[in-house]
Amino acid sequence: MKPTLVILAAGMASRYGSMKQVQSFGPSGETIMDYSIYDAIRAGFGKVVFIIREEFAESFQSIFEPKLKGKIETDYVFQHLEAFTDGRSIPAERTKPWGTGHAVLCCKGKVNEPFAVINADDYYGQDAFKKAYDFLTTQCNEQTYCIVGYELKNTLSDNGSVSRGVCETDANHNLTDINERTSIFRGENGKITYEDETGLHEVSEDSLVSMNYLCFAPGFIDVCESGFRAFLEKHGNELKSEFYIPTATKQFIQSGKGVVKVISTSAKWFGVTYKEDAPTVQASIHALVANGEYPSNLWA
Repeated sequence: MKPTLVILAAGMASRYGSMKQVQSFGPSGETIMDYSIYDAIRAGFGKVVFIIREEFAESFQSIFEPKLKGKIETDYVFQHLEAFTDGRSIPAERTKPWGTGHAVLCCKGKVNEPFAVINADDYYGQDAFKKAYDFLTTQCNEQTYCIVGYELKNTLSDNGSVSRGVCETDANHNLTDINERTSIFRGENGKITYEDETGLHEVSEDSLVSMNYLCFAPGFIDVCESGFRAFLEKHGNELKSEFYIPTATKQFIQSGKGVVKVISTSAKWFGVTYKEDAPTVQASIHALVANGEYPSNLWA
């Protein structure tokens, strides 16, 4: 069974200020997702599942269905606020989705094979998809998952702070801890720093971080379900709290049910957190095309 690529595209893009998931960056109008899907197809993935908000469905389908028809199977999952809340009362003022862990949970019943998860607005590179496909088809099982890790210094934005899941590993490259740092930036002293409720903390430039490129067996969706249930008990009345994939991943490790490998990739990451990132992303994609890594029109 070929693995599935799950694309997280339900975020509101609050920092970016628009629907960046479908913004054109390539020479023939390609989105960042187009390059991810193209790399997934040539790596061997058999299906792509878009996790989106239902109000975006018509736009997504009109953009992607014509060019992907006959190239890869497609499906859609809607991330509703009410999904998997078991009838719990949700604050009327809440509009923000419940986070990436809840997004994966919304795939329950739709994704029943080994799968990789990525962000819609991040470029991951061909090597990352090769590494993910190899893992999913040769090593992945309900006791063994993986994170495709990137060096922190190669994942920053020049235009503001970013969120990264900072990984800690043992001698066998198994994940021992992962912490979601929601405000990482390079300080005026040149050091990479993250800020939390206790203040500022330095972090190594060579730290491997999760860019939400993760590989799972389908049982991970059940891990997300139990984790989300506990999250709601503690944070369900908050307006902006989120249940992250790294949180569910950490819970899996701490439960003793298995291991999560951290597989490093040589691929160069870039993405659009802020509008000011867009010109750099566009220039990077055009350079890849000029170097022959992609055709000038992906789907011609």
